[in-house]
This record gives sequence, C-alpha cells and structure tokens, in this order.
Amino acid sequence: MALPEAILFSSLWAFGLGQLKSEQHEISVTGVRDKSVVISCKVSSQDFSNEYIHWYRHKPNQGMEHLVYVVTAPAPKNLGGKKNKIEARKDVRTSTSTLNIRFLEKEDEATYYCAWWFLIWVESLWNYYIKIFGDGTKLVVTDRSLDGDMSPKPTIFLPSIDEINLHEAGTHLCLLEKFFPDVIKVYWKEKNGNRVLESQQGNIIKTNDTYMKFSWLTVTKKSMDNELVCIVKHEKNKRGTDQEILFPSIENNKRGIDQESLFPSIENNKRGIDQEILFPSINKEVTTHACVKKGSDSLQLQLTNTCACYTYLLLLLKSLVYFVIISFCVCRRTAVCGHGKSS
Repeated sequence: MALPEAILFSSLWAFGLGQLKSEQHEISVTGVRDKSVVISCKVSSQDFSNEYIHWYRHKPNQGMEHLVYVVTAPAPKNLGGKKNKIEARKDVRTSTSTLNIRFLEKEDEATYYCAWWFLIWVESLWNYYIKIFGDGTKLVVTDRSLDGDMSPKPTIFLPSIDEINLHEAGTHLCLLEKFFPDVIKVYWKEKNGNRVLESQQGNIIKTNDTYMKFSWLTVTKKSMDNELVCIVKHEKNKRGTDQEILFPSIENNKRGIDQESLFPSIENNKRGIDQEILFPSINKEVTTHACVKKGSDSLQLQLTNTCACYTYLLLLLKSLVYFVIISFCVCRRTAVCGHGKSS
C-alpha cells in the first residue's frame, strides 16, 4: 500500500467507516406507466444542509449516468423530451434527499443511486474526496394494477430425518411465492444474532404474473441448538418492514419429530394428506408451513416437495391433451370404417 493510500485508510478508519453512509432502504419502487414515483436516500453527514447530493441511474449493459444534483432549492431537469421529468429535493430535518420521477415509461426502468462527496484532510498535505454511494433502488414500471397483496408468501421446509441422523447436519429451506415485483433480498441470521450466515439462493422464477424464489441454509452439528431466522426484504411487505421467519432448532425438531404434539397424524401424511403446522414467527402476521419427510437426499426431496404441485398440474394438462388427441383419432377412424361398410 502506497503512503498516501495508507494515510487515507487510517484517516477513514479514524473518522469511522460506519458513519459514511448513503442509505437507500427501498430495494425497489414500482410505478404505473404515466404516473410518478419518489425514490429516497438518507445521508449520514455532519453538515447535510450544505452537501451536494447527486443522483445517478444505471441501466443493464450501460455505464452510470449522472442525472441531477441538489444543494438547497429543488432541482428539476428535463429528460427524454419531457419537461421537469425528474426533480431532486432535500429535507434538512430528516437528512433525506428524494428523486421524483414523472411521466413514467418503460425506458425509465433502471437502478437509481444517490451519492455525495466527502472531503478528507490528510496532514495538510492532500485534500482527498471520496464519493459515498447508496445501495441503489430499482425502478419497475408496469401497466398492471398494484392493488392486492403482492408480498412474498413463505413456506418453510425443515431438515429430513435421514440428513440429521446420517450427516449430523440439517438443511432449512424457505420458499417464497406469489410476489411482485421480482426484486427481492433473502438472507439468514441466528435468532437474536447480528451476523449474516452463508446461505444458498435459488433463481427467481416467474409463475403466471407473479414470481417465486427459494433460499436454503445448511447447519452443522455444533449449531443445531440455534433457532434461525430467514429475513425477506421486499417492496410489498406489510407496513414496509422485513419479514422475519423463524425456524426451530434442529435438536428441538429432532426430539419432537415423531410426537403427535408436532404432527397430529403421521398416517395421514402417508395417505397423501398434507400436514400444515404453524410455527411462531418474529413477525406475527407471517404464516409458515412445515413439512418433514424421510429421504436419502434431503435437498432433492425438499425441492421435489416444493415443485410437486406445479409438476402435478403439468402432468394433468399433458394427460388431458393426450386424451383429446386419442379420442379424436378413434372417433375419426370409427366414422371412416362405418362409412366404408355402408357403401
């Protein structure tokens, strides 16, 4: 590390890296065509009233585009042939800057970033500016109605018995369905913990006019006593708060896995009757379902259970198509044969 860089890093560390923030709490904002939306950014600055707050947008496979900046008075700007298409504002009371985008059209879809410059004095030798960017907010433009509940609907799958017994580990799976838009963030923590755990993420899948996604976390023996929380960040969550879905510890689940207090009737499950069990969650309005089944490959079984209903529907549709085709052929052949006899 060169000397100026070393001094710069020391200065940043002394100031406190955590204090240099541009926070965009909304991961996405959805707007209807021809209407308007507002994107906000909270800035952690010691002198927010005098800060120059910049706004950028980034489209896929394109460079970062500077849109506008605001200091004190609102800053409107024409864009795409539209007068006052965008306008940046500042609220000194809340240290927040907003970007208002009007006359929405599909071309406006992009990720929008706020940023501000921070000046570092290094032993009176250098003045060094760094730009503090936010995480970005994705704008989604749609023609559909935004009424109704479009938040992610969670279903939880607990570890299989064989995985726990044979591998002394357990895989928790969180399935999220029927949400819109497709911008979603899922991560895991231990209950009452702050550290984000290393998890696996499935692709976002479109189902009709909504989306689904799953995430899973495998826990080793030494962590089996810990309760886990799957945290879901989405624009349409109720009251704008993250969903926090509680998974019971593997050890508690293992001890109660064959008890009627957990599953009223294992025989019902064997006959194909689904068992739905409500587990407590940190967010009381989040309803989750648990399904525990035996199997040699727990993850494969969990994914199979996840997609079972969709596969079943596809098979029914396929069988119906075959039935119609065969019936048509049989009827046509019967008609031809009957015509030949009569002649």
